Amino acid sequence: MFDYTPLQRSTGKACIAIERGRIAALRQSGSAKVLLPRTHSGVPEIVFLNTSGGLTSGDRLDYSLRLGAGMSARGTTQTAERAYRAEGRPAEASVTLELGAGAALDWLPQETILFEGAALQRETRVEMAGGARYLGIETVVLGRAAMGETVARLVFNDRRTIRLNGRLLLVDPFQLTDASVARAGGGALLRGARAVATLILVGRDAEAALPALRTELTEPGVDGAASALEGRLLLRCLAPDAWPLRRQMLRLIERLSPGATPRCWQN
Repeated sequence: MFDYTPLQRSTGKACIAIERGRIAALRQSGSAKVLLPRTHSGVPEIVFLNTSGGLTSGDRLDYSLRLGAGMSARGTTQTAERAYRAEGRPAEASVTLELGAGAALDWLPQETILFEGAALQRETRVEMAGGARYLGIETVVLGRAAMGETVARLVFNDRRTIRLNGRLLLVDPFQLTDASVARAGGGALLRGARAVATLILVGRDAEAALPALRTELTEPGVDGAASALEGRLLLRCLAPDAWPLRRQMLRLIERLSPGATPRCWQN
């Protein structure tokens, strides 16, 4: 008779706050780390890292970034996040972003890759004060095309909420399940694509960027559409693989925030 030991789970929490041009708080534990590479632009670049190499059943990962009034920063992840097969409860991830009055944040994480059997619940919460500006993207890839991987079984619940001065401004839920992936080739949902990206811009006159963004949707094989209301803009793109989608998103980022592309994206 065998004595089975429960599998060890990874947990990580990394929090950083920048106020008055300096680091006001920095905490990191477990598998979550914060890197602060040198930049020449004068805008801090904050890089989050999950040293466990990926997420699977029961893992927990939390990132938090707070900018004080008038501060500007770019946030990203050092590499793509990977969600592996989960036999038990889903992995959980959360991102909390707080922007003080007049602050500006480009939140530009690298892709999330979902592998066969992945189960991941993720929530991104953005709290903005008056006059703040937020540019955020999320890219999700179903397996690696170069490795011949296919994904038919998964559970992915992703939710973004943005509040301005405490008032709910935008809710953007995204869900993939076995059934939705199975139907994706039939013209609805992902339309057979294996990579999808969402871009959100919130701030004064954000809607004015809509015509310029639409003219940038030129990457071959990538389909995109954008819409806007006062003070906010939302764009989605679909692609058969991650690389053309990344090229498209890089052009959109540069159009909205020139020079904002994180250095780790360029490696």
